[in-house]
Amino acid sequence: MYCNVNIEAKINIKRLCYLVLVGVLVVSCNKKPKYVDVSDDAIFVSTAQIPDSHFLGDNNCKECHEDEFKDWKGSHHDLAMQIADSITVLGDFNNNTFKSQGVTSLFFKKGKDFYVNTEGPDGKNHDYKIVYTFGITPLQQYIVQFPNGHYQCLRTAWDTEKNKWFDLYPDFKVVHSEWLHWSRGGLNWNNMCSDCHSTNVRKNYDYKTESYNTKYAIINVNCEACHGPGKQHVEDVNRLGDNYVSSGRMRMTLNTAPKDLVDQCARCHMRREQFSQAFNFAGTMLDHYFPQLIEEPIYQPDGQILDEDYVYGSFVQSKMYKNNVTCNNCHNSHSLKLKFDGNALCAQCHVTDKYDTPKHHFHKMNTEASQCINCHMPGKYYMGNDFRRDHSFRVPRPDISVKYGTTNACAGCHKKDDKWAWEAFQKLYGAVDSLHFSDKLVPGIRRQPHAEIGLLELINDKNEVEIVRASAVKALASYNTENFINQYLSWLNDRSAVVRGATLDVLSEINNTDYVNSILPLLKDPKRSVRIKAFTTLGGLNESNLPEAYKTVYEKVKKEFFTHLDTNSDFVGGRVKRANYYLKRGEIEKGIAGYESALALDNLNNQARLTLANLYYNVKNFKKAEDAFKTVIAQEPDFGPTYYSLGLMYAELNRINDAIVQLQKAQVKMPENTRVYYNLSLLYDKNNDQKNAENILVKGLKIDANNESILYALAYHYSKYGQENKAKNILVRLVQLYPNNPQYASFLQGLSKS
Repeated sequence: MYCNVNIEAKINIKRLCYLVLVGVLVVSCNKKPKYVDVSDDAIFVSTAQIPDSHFLGDNNCKECHEDEFKDWKGSHHDLAMQIADSITVLGDFNNNTFKSQGVTSLFFKKGKDFYVNTEGPDGKNHDYKIVYTFGITPLQQYIVQFPNGHYQCLRTAWDTEKNKWFDLYPDFKVVHSEWLHWSRGGLNWNNMCSDCHSTNVRKNYDYKTESYNTKYAIINVNCEACHGPGKQHVEDVNRLGDNYVSSGRMRMTLNTAPKDLVDQCARCHMRREQFSQAFNFAGTMLDHYFPQLIEEPIYQPDGQILDEDYVYGSFVQSKMYKNNVTCNNCHNSHSLKLKFDGNALCAQCHVTDKYDTPKHHFHKMNTEASQCINCHMPGKYYMGNDFRRDHSFRVPRPDISVKYGTTNACAGCHKKDDKWAWEAFQKLYGAVDSLHFSDKLVPGIRRQPHAEIGLLELINDKNEVEIVRASAVKALASYNTENFINQYLSWLNDRSAVVRGATLDVLSEINNTDYVNSILPLLKDPKRSVRIKAFTTLGGLNESNLPEAYKTVYEKVKKEFFTHLDTNSDFVGGRVKRANYYLKRGEIEKGIAGYESALALDNLNNQARLTLANLYYNVKNFKKAEDAFKTVIAQEPDFGPTYYSLGLMYAELNRINDAIVQLQKAQVKMPENTRVYYNLSLLYDKNNDQKNAENILVKGLKIDANNESILYALAYHYSKYGQENKAKNILVRLVQLYPNNPQYASFLQGLSKS
């Protein structure tokens, strides 16, 4: 695994986050979760940093574990990070020039040192010394030291198989001022890479000075990165000799349960958010990290890999994980290589004469097409040349692809379309004979009508895997959380910590604050990540109203929360979370400052800028609000909601003509949004443009013939301009569609009398 940057996040805006400030929360009566029955002290695992001296190095391990050492030596873990020298550097630094996206880089030597001349953060070329190598195959990256403890990974890497320089993102133009530029946050070693490429890492980021003092015990991923510090173990062995009995201190042993082993590997092999200051082997994975759920554009909506997901999130979707298959059933724990070649790997569990035969796969034996992994583990290239396979081990589903545009191995391999693949599938296998969770999850993630039924079924199926249930919890929020509030409150008591965490994420976004008594017990959750999410959800709580039973634990979790914020303050998301905390507490100026700070890290993060624009508007700083909206438009001209928001602001400022112009643009950019038609009609009417006011409402009805707001606005329009018969016809329709609204019947009755 190499240093990662989420390219899809460049300026991808999924929704406009409009924050509502809250003050004192209202307490209601709800049952406490059943799982919280441990003492307050027992839930707070140690946060103590492990001294580097407790990590003795691989040569100490070698004395007793020679075979394991031989396997590990030369592995990706062993070579994860190295000091740059004539042995470790594989790239061609003999005055080699490489050009990409308008940037020319020269790789050269000065004596024994390796250098690159390339574009820096000021947009000009400079000489940079290579201090570390990163990774080994199929590519090797190079790290440069910057001021204030920052270490940066070059965007240009060395292809160790084709022996050539290449751009990690050859089709992606990055300006030197962007967060994604190699000299800035997107390829920063301290926050993007260090935690998994070295042993006993402490990032040590200082929010105020924006500097790092990152430390590690051992430069690479040595034995103790996985098994834990060896000092006590070695002392016990030396003291007890042949009488030594395992104390249970070491991690990832032969006695580790399958799912526990997956969780322990996951800390580096999953996309996640960090919740501890530094990993110290205390507690479990969820005390330190929370996994990325199945959401677009990180995953395809059926759970297949899309962006870089690091295996764990895929594997825990699988039947294999559910049935206690674990990482080292397929991979040698120390060399990381596969234990068997070809289909023999799968044949460990799957009967050969049933599956490794043309009767099953319908391909010629001993060909690439007959390999199990090519149907059940299709992959993608990341970072230019690194092919990684999806570990969800799924049956190809061309029918889902036809419906939702997800990929399938059949069409991908045969270079045909999804319709062909689905027809071929049916000829070979008949109808799909079993449901996959994606049959219910995909429509929900894609916000299809009535998909909430399938989501609820997934969530309430306790036999379904946790990440799927939690992902359904997040997807259900698209169908109005308040409609399912009782279910959400019940999921706070779910046996799955991942489900509880996802539920808190959803509840933290709603404006209704009547559920404090349901959330307070989560401050005593056994998992640190869930406790912190609970504190985030309670952000606007007036602490003087805290029940006595929660005052002590609240202060402890508050400390965990701010440690979490400090640890993640080198990310936009961390700074936004801090800003939102202050906004919930009514401290709007601190909230604004937090969003401004987030944009100082990534000036192209328009999701943050849109929220900031609305905050400026709330405090009547109209000039800053207007400038912020216009900046978003300049950076992302096809995003319709920005024009809509700017237009509404102009309307409230009585700049009617300017408002009309913006809403006209919004209509072009998002023609399916009926609110645009409704508000644009009001503006035309205010401008005494009767014809356009009517026409735009009629256009809106072509989008949604039964739209209540547009029908009412059109009825009012006709009645206002003396077209009573047209108004009556629409009101009759409204009464039929919405019989529970007495306003429409009253309006109709009034017109009939006139």
